Amino acid sequence: MYRMAMLSFLVDPKTGINKDRCIKMSLVHDMAESIVGDLTPSDNVSKDEKFIREEKAMQHITSLVGDEASQEMISLWKEYETQSTAEARFVKDLDRFEMILQAAEYEQLDGRPKALQEFFDSTNGKFQSPQVKEWVEELKRIRQENHKNDKT
Repeated sequence: MYRMAMLSFLVDPKTGINKDRCIKMSLVHDMAESIVGDLTPSDNVSKDEKFIREEKAMQHITSLVGDEASQEMISLWKEYETQSTAEARFVKDLDRFEMILQAAEYEQLDGRPKALQEFFDSTNGKFQSPQVKEWVEELKRIRQENHKNDKT
């Protein structure tokens, strides 16, 4: 969440995307996971059930803060979940990008090139933001270069 918030600072102002909203959304989008865990398809939990569990967790978390902050956090979380704004779609792209960036870092750290290819494959064709698409292409280029260097 933190790295996504930092990446949100880089939003291209020409897009009209609200940088501050992206920063906040990045910070709250996965808060429910602190209670329900990071549910993945392999957990065999339906999307509806996942949403219910996460919504309940968000209600609990936000009950611990004042009304104004609570309402803003819930609103940002729901906006992200429904992908109803350009900001939500940009943050979703950041979430996917951060996942493959982390995978690339683990591959590099462990000296196991392409070992986490499934993370990259799972994002193919899903990025919408031209800016994030550029970052993805650069990451793929760097990853390919690192793979070549590891062979020599």
